[in-house]
Amino acid sequence: MFCNKENVNLLTALLVEYGVTDAVVCPGSRNAPIVHNLNECDRITCRPVTDERSAGFYALGMAQATHRPVVVCVTSGSALLNVMPAVAEAYYQHVPLIVVSADRPAQWIDQLDGQTLPQPDALGRFVRRAVQLPEPHNDEERWYCRRLVNEALFLATYRQPASVHINVPITEPLFTFDVEALPKVERWTMMTEERRLPYAFEAFTARIAKAERPLIVIGQMPAGVFDGRKLERLMERYVVFAEPLSNTSGTNVHFDEAVKRISGMSADEARSYRPDYIVYLGDTIVSKATRRWLRSIGTPSCLVTPNALEPHDPLMTLTDIVECPYGDVSSLLDALTETPAKDERGFYERWKLLLDECADRASEYDPAFSQMAVVRYFEEQLDDLDMDIFVHYANSSAIRLACIHANHYVWCNRGVNGIEGSLSTAAGFSLASTGLTVCVIGDLSFFYDQNALWNRNLNGNLRILLLNNRTGGIFRSLPGLKDSPAADDLVAATHETTAQGICTQNDIGYLSAKNMQEAQIGIVTLLTRQTDRPLLLEVFTEAEADAKATFDFYIAE
Repeated sequence: MFCNKENVNLLTALLVEYGVTDAVVCPGSRNAPIVHNLNECDRITCRPVTDERSAGFYALGMAQATHRPVVVCVTSGSALLNVMPAVAEAYYQHVPLIVVSADRPAQWIDQLDGQTLPQPDALGRFVRRAVQLPEPHNDEERWYCRRLVNEALFLATYRQPASVHINVPITEPLFTFDVEALPKVERWTMMTEERRLPYAFEAFTARIAKAERPLIVIGQMPAGVFDGRKLERLMERYVVFAEPLSNTSGTNVHFDEAVKRISGMSADEARSYRPDYIVYLGDTIVSKATRRWLRSIGTPSCLVTPNALEPHDPLMTLTDIVECPYGDVSSLLDALTETPAKDERGFYERWKLLLDECADRASEYDPAFSQMAVVRYFEEQLDDLDMDIFVHYANSSAIRLACIHANHYVWCNRGVNGIEGSLSTAAGFSLASTGLTVCVIGDLSFFYDQNALWNRNLNGNLRILLLNNRTGGIFRSLPGLKDSPAADDLVAATHETTAQGICTQNDIGYLSAKNMQEAQIGIVTLLTRQTDRPLLLEVFTEAEADAKATFDFYIAE
């Protein structure tokens, strides 16, 4: 039996029609009719998460794993505002969250009534469409309600995926569940027009063929957009910058280290590494040094994007735009590979030599016990395991270590680059995946998002490698900050907290390590132990040793 609220029933029916199968639901009374309906649908699996901020990131992780829109349902009032960080992250990662918020009737907003605030546009520009459903009383209002839901759900996946917000006012009484069946409704279907991409590829490849020193930059992209073998073939013809956030080839391109070396060269030598045309695919790259260098050289650039209605100019030199859906990126890489590539004055060979030297440095550098040493050993162990492993890295120091040592695709919340939600995203991903999900995370990110573990649905395929140096380690690398008396306590948030108590209260397996031998044993255990509950390894390091290991790495032998 379903609830007796027509707007809720129309919404539920269309969620089913659009193929939605997963919903993250938060507690509340006003949204109880929605949660009840979702739970009544055999095709939809509900996952309860109490903390709305964590719930938003759970939904983000599930959408990453399934490549489908995921509902996050919250009650009225400030509950909606708590999903904003996840929605902002989803906006920049182009992940389709369907935010469904229950609301009080419009006449009671701003009238000192409980749990009321203006909700329809609360998520602002971070959603593609925000709609407020009416409470229908006649056929015209039912059509209007149906149209609004269709608009939101259609736009969630049209062209480049995006999040949408559906606000649902619900009048009391709330808890009448006496409707036997959902209404029969039809979804909107896009009749795809004749493909025009081959013509775009022809003009695009002709422009590439004119370049004497082309460079291809691949920013963060969803997993599985293209086969890693295609990228390997591309790297045999072009200079390619690709981080683990986009790279599935198994070859780590150490361009961050290379760019930093170029900054120490003479002007004439550095000039020989400058491209004359840049192709930029995907979203952000982690390397700040590379972004600065690419912007400083003023080379004309081409943006390849799934949605030319929202163009970006990340290098400040945009001259060309190619609209290419993710499903056609493989064809675009094929077109590039088949395009004759020039090597003016040894540009490709010069870059290849430099990148190979940086790769050798990363392989040979053996740091003392530190977070870098731990991540290096962790990544080495992944190569020996014959199973599906999905590795999530948190922001700041963790993802930068991944860019040095990871030879596989890496998940990370780099849309906004916030520390919040990294653990919740990985936890949500683990719920929607059968493979082992490992989250490598620093201490501040972990403790900020500890409610991610307050969830009875988690199971043994979630593993956490917690790198705890009792401070925000990234701040040690910021020039000049150490001279401030506020640096340690107020900026870097120095602390003496451990995860053991958090693990105990949430029935999470706990391991710890305080030296390299213990860390090695712990990492092997973390990756191989059979358990029905999540397992966490907390590795304690010293911030000074972590900073020294990274500093020494960037000093060439």
